[in-house]
Amino acid sequence: MNFSVNEVYNAVVITLKGNIMGGPMGAKLHDTLNGLKEQGKLNVVVDLAKVKFMNSSGLGMLISAMTTMRNAGGDVRLANPAAKIRSLLVVTKLVTVFEHFESVQEAAESYKTS
Repeated sequence: MNFSVNEVYNAVVITLKGNIMGGPMGAKLHDTLNGLKEQGKLNVVVDLAKVKFMNSSGLGMLISAMTTMRNAGGDVRLANPAAKIRSLLVVTKLVTVFEHFESVQEAAESYKTS
């Protein structure tokens, strides 16, 4: 797994790539989110378009990210989940916990109305 961080529209977009399975990159993502929180950048979109596989540790990583940002008054919204990832979110019922969108633009724009 690796990820990139960009500011787009009125949100920070974190693009995840590869297999999402926690581990050292999960810790790096957590550090990145804490840095964003300290900068007051609380509107986060996680772009899942390039995610090939996600296990329970990867799901835990997303939940931790959401908790971190919500506790600071922000949120984490998901964009572009591939069919496999979408079905994983449905099976785990996380589809009811995370707001999710078909595109990064839709997800970022959703912060304008919240």
